[in-house]
Amino acid sequence: MGEGLYLYLLAVFMLAGFVKGVTGMGLPTVSMGLLGVVMPLPVAAALLVIPSFVTNVLQLFTGASVWRILRRLWPMMVLIVLGTVVGASLLISISPVWSSLGLGGALIVYAIYALVSPELTISSASEKWLSPLVGGMTGLIAGATGVFVMPAVPFLQSLAWSKEELVQALGLSFTVSTIALAIGLYHHHALPMQSFFAVTALACSGADGNVVRAKGQGADRCQTVQALLSAVSAGTGQ
Repeated sequence: MGEGLYLYLLAVFMLAGFVKGVTGMGLPTVSMGLLGVVMPLPVAAALLVIPSFVTNVLQLFTGASVWRILRRLWPMMVLIVLGTVVGASLLISISPVWSSLGLGGALIVYAIYALVSPELTISSASEKWLSPLVGGMTGLIAGATGVFVMPAVPFLQSLAWSKEELVQALGLSFTVSTIALAIGLYHHHALPMQSFFAVTALACSGADGNVVRAKGQGADRCQTVQALLSAVSAGTGQ
């Protein structure tokens, strides 16, 4: 890769990492569309593995409820893994046109959801059968597009969590999705060593975002910005 591309990657990951640090999500959502402008989507997905894994593991262990959340969400996590591995085969095998359309669709749907921010509530009875269904759908979309947020984020936000537990639950979902995506890409020989480059940008971008979150400033505003960036990414990526 040339120097210009490295600078572009650095800028993309700093922007996406900042949004991730402030809102607790958005690194793949923001960066996949922007990376898709300059490289094939399987390569872009591979570049996301390291920064996504590190930031989401850190997010997962921000509180003391990890094991309780895992016991509650394990059916969803199992189906995320299965769905992502299957979906990764689509990312590798189908026409780049179709994979780009899928990515654009996922980004647009999430942008609309983030802007509207509907108040959803799911009962305990519905959660039991929705959890694996949402996991499977999230996995397929994540594997095929590299975007982990739909429909996992609306589902998790509709459950009864404290703010800290929701952050950890999102971290768990994104961590499992990232690991499963790495497995799927590796299985299809699409996980190049160059993905380790992204760690350099991660150190800057994640730190800046976490500082803002720690101060408690601008989270709601940044969610709107994230939605707008998702929509812009969808347009530029096509």
